Amino acid sequence: MREPEGYWVEVGDGVLARRHIELDLTTGLVLGSDRALVIDTRGDERQGAELAAAVRAVTPLPVQVVLTHAHFDHCFGTAAFLPCPVHAHPACRAAIATTADAQRTEWAAHYREHGNPGTSDALARTSPPLPDHAVDPVSALDLGGRTVELRHLGRGHTDHDVVVHVPDAAVVFAGDLAEQGAPPDFGDAFPQDWPHTVTALLALRPCVVVPGHGEPMSAHDVAQQRDALTEIAGLHAAVAAGELGGAAAQARSPYPGVRWPD
Repeated sequence: MREPEGYWVEVGDGVLARRHIELDLTTGLVLGSDRALVIDTRGDERQGAELAAAVRAVTPLPVQVVLTHAHFDHCFGTAAFLPCPVHAHPACRAAIATTADAQRTEWAAHYREHGNPGTSDALARTSPPLPDHAVDPVSALDLGGRTVELRHLGRGHTDHDVVVHVPDAAVVFAGDLAEQGAPPDFGDAFPQDWPHTVTALLALRPCVVVPGHGEPMSAHDVAQQRDALTEIAGLHAAVAAGELGGAAAQARSPYPGVRWPD
């Protein structure tokens, strides 16, 4: 049954994606025999508590958390899961520390302006904890009966994206390296690196890729997105070389919102 704040989708044996109406976000849960891994924690203390309650409705196992990147909607809800290990790339920790205030101000104003004062207030009072376990470039977590790999495959959506590979289920949680139902977000992106990073993700041979937003995807879907990102990387290089203007590059781009070189 689809609950107001989200619902679970089973994407593998003991591997669940949780779909959220807010921002079309997708979080994750991987179950072992001894421990469970929560993938991303939502966007404020209230949303984090909702996710923690949903996790507890599935399993009583002790949890660990991994953050795919430092954007607020993926990491501001972490306090609801503490005390527990929180894994992320070191640059994710640094980004949360340096950008949390600005993200909080920007998005609290956004929610208030768009008629959602409850979310605005919850975000305004949220201070996201910093991750305390580094993923650089890979960590293997023994959950009991299964090992999950946390991997930084390169720059893409940010400079610190971490993917979660569940080899025995052929599932990869991609964070915002992949998007379903909306174009990728290029605000903090590295367009020339992004397709190479997605190629490395596909080399893990997933059957299912869970994006940071939208429904679970096939490897074919992600490969098509990689090919579009490759087009953007070529345009980006042409702008950097002075062969093409930013406006002309955007007109040819398969996705909007790309930041072109000055």
